[in-house]
Parts: sequence; C-alpha cells; structure tokens
Amino acid sequence: MNQRALQFALPAVVLAVIVALWEALVRFYNIPPYVLPAPGLVASTLLSDWGILRDSLVVTLVTTFEGFALAAIGGIALAVAFNQSRLIEYSLYPYAVILQVTPVVAIAPLLLIYLPQQGAVLACAWIVAFFPVLANTTLGLNSVDHNLAALFELYHASRWRVLWSLKLPSALPQMLAGLRIAGGLSLIGAVVAEIAAGSAGAGSGLAYRIAESGYRLNIPRMFAALVLLSVTGIAIYFLLAWINYLALRRWHESAVARER
Repeated sequence: MNQRALQFALPAVVLAVIVALWEALVRFYNIPPYVLPAPGLVASTLLSDWGILRDSLVVTLVTTFEGFALAAIGGIALAVAFNQSRLIEYSLYPYAVILQVTPVVAIAPLLLIYLPQQGAVLACAWIVAFFPVLANTTLGLNSVDHNLAALFELYHASRWRVLWSLKLPSALPQMLAGLRIAGGLSLIGAVVAEIAAGSAGAGSGLAYRIAESGYRLNIPRMFAALVLLSVTGIAIYFLLAWINYLALRRWHESAVARER
C-alpha cells in the first residue's frame, strides 16, 4: 500500500473503530437516546429527517459561501491596497486586527440588533474569514524576492506591471493558504451567528436546528445535524485544497512534492 492510500485508509479505520466502540457502549450500558444516541439511530434520524436537515443545510451553505466570497474579494483587494500604499496599511490594518481578535460570539447578538437576521449571519461569516485572507495575501505580496524586484526595476516596469507579473504570482501560495483557512472559518462564523439567531427566536440554518433539537431534547437529530456540519466542513476543506493543488502543481514546490 502506497503512502497516499495509507493516508486515507488509516483515518477511515480509526473512524470505524470509534463508531463500533460507540455503538457497543450504548448497547451494553443501555444508554437512553436523549443522553447518547447510538450511531445507528443517528443514521436513521438523518434519513428520516433529511427533508428538514437538507433545507437547513442549504441555508447554511449559502451563507457560508457568500461570506467566503466577500472575505476573499475584500481581503485580496485590501491586501493589494496595503502593498501599494503604506498610508492605507497604517490607517486600516489595526482595525482589521480588532475584527480578528474580537470573538464573533460576542459580536453576533449585537449585529442581530442592528441588521436583518440574514445580514447579521452573513456579516459574522465574513468577519471571521476576512483576516486570514488579508494577512496571508499581505505577507505574500511583501515577501517577493528582492532580486526579481530589482530586475523589474532595472527594466523600468510600472508599478502595476510589477504587481500583476511579479507580486501576485509570487503571493499565490500564501493567498491560497489564506483562502483554505477562510473556507472553514466562514462556516464557523455562520454557525455561531445562526445559534445566536436561534436563541433570539429566529433562524432556519443547520445550527438553528441543533439549538432547536437541544431545547426539545431531540438528541438524535442534534447529532445528525452535527454530522452534516462536520461533513460540510471537510468537503469545503478538500475542495479548497484541490483548487490549491491545481493552481500550484506545475510550478510550486509544495504541490510538486506531493506527486513525487
């Protein structure tokens, strides 16, 4: 078995062992479903409640991808502005840091007061995903090889030519790393905001279903929704990792090494 096959096989084996032990413990100790449902009950609940959970999953996915798109566009654009103007960077970067270090769980209830519910949830998804894109892209743009920069200067290249032909391609690995981080964080931001909205008596996303199931002691549905959220997060990560691989596989060492 080669290394790549082993990389996928070992996590699957560990998961199978955990699920089997979980099922055995629930059956052996006769644990009631409202305390800890067995994996089989969670799977059957996922199938029986699929209509409700599917609609809620769509709401959460729409919010997640909208927040991610806003974070990607805004983060890359502002990073370019920072690289081109120290005045803009010194004026705005501290506020980006403030957005990053302020817990979104504390911001969400405040946003729900001043924004419509969907707008507040989208804002939370954007806030947590924005800074990784901004920070990584800024780092990449500022880390260009000074010898290449001097070569462009020697040929009297314009500032925009240097940006387009040198800085952006050089920053692409860091930019994609920031986007990969932001994908998962946008889901986290959407979930936190949906839970806050559910506590306020509104909401329709998957996190709202988790909170609702907890209030009603419908623990199997809660676990089923958690499984959907986990699978969604994993899918987002692997999608962005695949895009990262496609963009870098022909020239960057981080992707080329994976094919050796």
